[in-house]
Parts: sequence; C-alpha cells; structure tokens
Amino acid sequence: MGTPVYERILQLLEAEGIDSLFGIPDPGFVHMAVKAEQRGWRVTAPHHEQSGAFMADAWSRMTGKPGVCFGTMGPGVANLAAAAIVAAKENAPTIFLAGNRGREAEQRVKRGRIQYISQPRYFEAAMKYVGVIEYAHQADEVIREALRVCQSGKPGPVYVEIPMHVLHEEPDWAPLQAPDDYRLVAQEASAAMVAQAVSAIAAARAPIILAGHGIFTARAGQSVGALALALDCPIIQTSGGTAFIPGMEERTFSYGFSPCANEAVEQSDLVIAIGTELGEPLHFGLNRHWATGDAERQWIYIERDPLAFGVNRKIHVPLLGDLRDVVPQLVQALADRTPEPSPQLAQWVERQAAFKAELADSAPRGRVPVHTARLVTEATAAFPKDGIMVRDGGSITIFTWTYSQATPHDVMWNQNLGHLGTGLPYAIGAAIATGGTRPVMLLTGDSSIMFHIAELETAVRKKLPIVVVISSDYAWGLEVGVYRRAFGEGSAETEAHWGKDVRFDMIARGFGAHGEFVEREEDIGPAIARALASGKPAVIQVPVDPDANATEAPNYAEYSSWAAY
Repeated sequence: MGTPVYERILQLLEAEGIDSLFGIPDPGFVHMAVKAEQRGWRVTAPHHEQSGAFMADAWSRMTGKPGVCFGTMGPGVANLAAAAIVAAKENAPTIFLAGNRGREAEQRVKRGRIQYISQPRYFEAAMKYVGVIEYAHQADEVIREALRVCQSGKPGPVYVEIPMHVLHEEPDWAPLQAPDDYRLVAQEASAAMVAQAVSAIAAARAPIILAGHGIFTARAGQSVGALALALDCPIIQTSGGTAFIPGMEERTFSYGFSPCANEAVEQSDLVIAIGTELGEPLHFGLNRHWATGDAERQWIYIERDPLAFGVNRKIHVPLLGDLRDVVPQLVQALADRTPEPSPQLAQWVERQAAFKAELADSAPRGRVPVHTARLVTEATAAFPKDGIMVRDGGSITIFTWTYSQATPHDVMWNQNLGHLGTGLPYAIGAAIATGGTRPVMLLTGDSSIMFHIAELETAVRKKLPIVVVISSDYAWGLEVGVYRRAFGEGSAETEAHWGKDVRFDMIARGFGAHGEFVEREEDIGPAIARALASGKPAVIQVPVDPDANATEAPNYAEYSSWAAY
C-alpha cells in the first residue's frame, strides 16, 4: 500500500516540528486523527471546532510553531469561521484544515446539496492564504505554501481544503524536503542597519526595551533578556506582552499601568521595540506617555513585515527581520560594549516592589461578596512559580492588569480582538503544548467561561493541570457599568444580568473535575492549593461584589484612552 494524502500531510507537518492536532474526528478526518496518534502525535478532540482552533493557537504560542486544527465539511468548517477571524486579528499562524465534498458537488446545477457550501470564499478575507488540494499530487505544494505563508512576514492563519475522496488517494510522492528547502527559515537584519542600531544605542543615555507578546510566541525571551542586560535598561511590557522573561522580573514594568513604566517611557531617549505593533494600546508610540520627549527620542524597531515601518510613527532604525535572528545579532554586536547603568533603574525596581505591595494592601478586605481586586490579589499570590497564566473576560482582566502579584513567564489572552471565551481553550492548548508538565491558571469572568464550558470535559479527559478561578458577579460586569452610566445608578436590572444560582463548582464536579465554591478571601489561596494538589482540572468559583466589579475597575481611564486617538 502507498501513503494516502492524509498521512502525507502529517509527514509534511512533522518536518516543521508539529506534533499536535485539534479537531473533532469526523468521517473526513478520522483516518488522519488515528494515523496521527499511531505516529505519536497528541490529538485532542474539543466539543466545538471553534475551541479546537483556539487550542491550536495556544499550542502555537507555547511552541513557536504553527498550530493545526480541522473541521468537517459544512457545519464543522462553519464553526471554525469565528476562530479564523480571531486568528487573523491575533496574528496567529494557525493552519485550518477543512474537509469538503468532491468538486463535482460545486459544479452541479441541481439544488439541495446536503452538507455542502462553497467554503473558501467565507475564509478569504481572514486568511493569508486559501488553498484547495484539487488533486492528490498537489498536497505537497499546497501544504508547503500554507506553511510558507503563515510563517513569513507578519504571522497569520491559512486555510487548506481537502475534498474527502482526495484525502484517501495514494499518489507517488517525491522525497520529503526540509523546511529550508522551500521557505525562508532565518531572517537577519542587514549589517548596515545593525551598525546603525549600535550607534544609536551608544549615543543613548536612557534606553528602554518595549517588549510585546511576539517575544513569547517566538520563544525568544532568553535573547531579549540578554539584550536588556547588555543595555542595563528596563523592560516595558505592552498590554499584550505581560509575561516576564526569566531573570528579568524586577526590571520589567507594565506600560500604562505602572507609574515606573510611564516614568521610564517619559524619560527615555531610545526605544527598542520588539514583538509588538505600535498600535492603540501603545498610543502609537506618539501620544499620552510618549508625548514628553518625543522630538528627541530615537526608535529602533525589529519587525518582520516591511509594511509596518513608518505607518504609525517615524522609525529611525528599522531592523527588518525575524526577532529570533535579529536580537542575537544585536546582542553579539554589543558584546564588547560595557553598558552604562540606566540612571534610575535601581530606583524603579525598588519603587515597583513597593507599588506592588501597596496595591496588595489597598485591595479592599473583609467583604462578602469579595471585592474583585482582593480576588486577584489572593489568587495571583498563590500562582505557582512555573505556571502559565491565561486571562479571559472584561472586568476581571482589567483588575488583573493592576493587582496581579505574580510574575508568570507565559501569559496569554485575546487582546487584539477582545474575543471572550478563549480562556479555557487557551488553557487546554497551553497545557497540551507542555505535555501537562506545567500548571495553568485561568482567571476568567463567569460570563466568559460560559462560552466554552463544555471543554472542562476535554481537560478532564486529557488529565490536564488546569485551575480555573471564576470571578462570579452573575452579570456582564463591564456592560452593567455601561447601563448605569447611560441610565443612572438606580436603573433596573437588565439582560446584562443573569441567574444568581449558577454553581460552576457543581458543573465542574459533574464533568469529573475538582470544584469549590469560595466566599471568603482568606479561603482563596488554600482552595487553589487544594486544586493544584487534586491531580484534576479544577474550578474555583468566587462570588464578587457586583457593584465594585461593574464600576470600580482600576485604571479605566488608561484603558479607555486606547481608542482615544
């Protein structure tokens, strides 16, 4: 017997180091799923194809490789559509494999075709590439094109459709190729531009590194940490890049939400921006905290997309290339330089520690229901040092920006689109990427967890070390605040509120997970400890003060300023 198309696709993906697959094994892809498991892959069936795509995205963020999900023809592919839009906005290199009926179905004049739509046109706007394997022998070129496109320039999703009969054909195959035979696997900046960057660094008295989420999805934290040491400068986190580089925790401050970060920005005369768009959450690098000193400030920008330079602001030294290659270039070029200590770094480190402790002390105590700030403080104080943090929701996410006491080395949430419901699938994908060796904590709102709560069963089935902490106000918290601002504090309950008897801890136990209902702040940390020790996925439901949750979100003016320009 020869090699069928579905197995050949697995071989092509394996050449890129991909070994995980997410999707519901339907009649079209069941053979691929079984063969993948036989080849040692980790195959995960979600309860909704959209969840599977989010899991693939999280797996990609934790590995630096494209994630792969699939959906059956018609309804399965339709369920992937929203996730495709999210992947496009999040710059996620996700490969969407879609089944479909044979091409004769598309050309028929007769109507009433069951479980058939012309699928590619629904994905064209979101995808960097849309391909159809019309004939079996095209599998190599189409899959390689998908791999090439999703990883070149700004990362993004791709769509590959395979009619069911093509999946099982067995053509003669050419030898497998290594990735560097068909795509650019390394992209350094030009020597002239690196030399210009070194000159700008030499002239700077107060440099900062602006660190985005791309550093972590590229798994490039170590080299960026080496650059921070070579400059002896602070690291300013973007709102998307809130993970901490190991060893760099003390010198890392959050833009917009830390006074030390904002002061460092205002005093800086050189910014090295890495792994980030210079978009609205950063006020385009021009306004608000950047306005002071802008005329004298120089910008070095490391970016894979040549069209990104100069759009939102002037870039003085554009370093076009992959940050995984360019940052080591820059570190090497600075190897013989003795850095001058950043004038106020030691002071900022001390002030940041005091600021964090003050926030923990200021979070309101002794309330039942618990104040959301106190929930975040207690939960993040119990965060395991080797843990992965996932965030989902509205008000709980804003509280977490300010009150978190943890310094996690991996954080993921859906910033660019703000799509709710990604949290639990992200947590599952992250846990699978690490083989269940690192605990995952999801801080989420109760409305958010409801989107894909069925995936608790997936976490139980896969025996994943996930702790879900639910901030429960039994409402769409931020939306309640909107209603009150629009109609007054005394406005009646609306559809922004929902049932106050929902018990997520009981739902969790029904799925076979560990579940606890915690009403007092002093019980939150011990409950998390029990959850981690249970050996099961766990849900801890904490009712929070609905009024505080709706109207006391901290730094809301900062958050609101994102779209002010």
